[in-house]
Amino acid sequence: MSFGDPNNPYGQQPPQGPYGAAPQGGQPGYGYPQQAPQQQPYGAPQQPAQYGGYPQQQAAPGYGYGQVGMAGMPTAFASWGARVGAALLDGLIVGAVPLIVGIISIIIGASANSDAHSAVSSCGSDINCLQDAQSSAQGSAGIVIILSLVAWACAIAGGIVILVKEGKTGQTPGKKALGIRLVREMNGQVPGFGLALGRRFCHFLDTPLCGLGYWWPLWDEKNQTFADKVVGTVVVRAQ
Repeated sequence: MSFGDPNNPYGQQPPQGPYGAAPQGGQPGYGYPQQAPQQQPYGAPQQPAQYGGYPQQQAAPGYGYGQVGMAGMPTAFASWGARVGAALLDGLIVGAVPLIVGIISIIIGASANSDAHSAVSSCGSDINCLQDAQSSAQGSAGIVIILSLVAWACAIAGGIVILVKEGKTGQTPGKKALGIRLVREMNGQVPGFGLALGRRFCHFLDTPLCGLGYWWPLWDEKNQTFADKVVGTVVVRAQ
């Protein structure tokens, strides 16, 4: 038997193709031309870039980073009149219950004082009568003190609720009614409770000189009070 015998299946060599041609039924090997990657036509939407096999997520809508007044940030600052109106509404909301309780305590105190004077005039030298009048006056005084404490507690609780809403949403009930919002100047985000509380303390800087800090937004470029400038906040129109 010879390698050239066509009847010998073991000695046959596979036919060789031309140099550079790819073998039949297989993948192109080294030295063979590779297929060029398909390019997307001009103007077609690009696929999002992937990192580690996962597509990158799109950024959530909202204000980006940058100071208020820049592109993509709120630019319409609240007017001085809108700020004053919001402050008055908040004052009425917070002070309504304490005011009512205070008026009741004043009425009770005045009535007790009048009754005490009448009792002293009518009792004369009657010791028992004077003691009863004194006990009645002391009871009325205790009621007045309790009502006064209730009024203060309501005022403090109302102020805290207003402050929490302002820090969390940038809006108090008054600001929401007037369509304005308190935000951070650096990024347009809500201030948070801590910054809102610090701003409330900084309002003491607005009070001296006939409340000059409260009047400052009338001519300030960003309609800021002194407290706003210290903590870095602005009041803008709600979007």
